[in-house]
Amino acid sequence: MTDKPVVPREQAVRDIDAAIAFYLEDGGAAAALGFIDVVEQAFVHIASQADSGSPRYAHELNLPGLRSWPLSIYPYLVFYVAQETHVDVWRVLHGRRDIPQWMQKPDET
Repeated sequence: MTDKPVVPREQAVRDIDAAIAFYLEDGGAAAALGFIDVVEQAFVHIASQADSGSPRYAHELNLPGLRSWPLSIYPYLVFYVAQETHVDVWRVLHGRRDIPQWMQKPDET
């Protein structure tokens, strides 16, 4: 099986940037760099095994094809939809947020 390119939407990039800023302020450079590493690891995983993510929120939000993948050691989830040619990353959200509310916010591109 060939890996698909992982393409984060602008809102996902903003989510990642906000988390990095939080970790820089709260935990320092090591925490922020660790977060970047696990996001990259998650992207590598979903590029090769997009069907392995949980469809839980797809049912809850009525968004067919939506999956989530947890980041190791950080309480974040990567939300994405596998397309034929790529993996479309919608959001990267803290797991304790009101996920349905955050997922329904309009993409501010």
